[in-house]
Amino acid sequence: MLRFLVKSKIQRPRITDKNLYYEGSITIDEDLLQKADIVENEMVQIVNVNTGARFETYVMKGERNSGAIVLNGGAARLGEIGDEIIIISYAAVETISARSFEPKKVFVDKDNHIINDRNNSRSG
Repeated sequence: MLRFLVKSKIQRPRITDKNLYYEGSITIDEDLLQKADIVENEMVQIVNVNTGARFETYVMKGERNSGAIVLNGGAARLGEIGDEIIIISYAAVETISARSFEPKKVFVDKDNHIINDRNNSRSG
């Protein structure tokens, strides 16, 4: 049996821009994607900490070390510049592996640069 688990999270980056008239997606700094083990076109869930909104979209790679977190297309209506979000990716894991599976958690500063990518817990 497969279980769907959190594979990785980027904790509380801030939305840096919105582009309503663009193909739908979220653009994320390539450094953050690499640390979180998220690839371009992967489906992610976005949780807007400010509004409580939750939605799914796919990832587009942003410029490395830019801190970019950009909501595109219809997703641009679900957050404002400066809102804190949580970006979550999921994976199907065999039950035998699920019990010991540890998600990757990436923490950022106010400019969306990595401050900690240890596998430890934090609220949110």
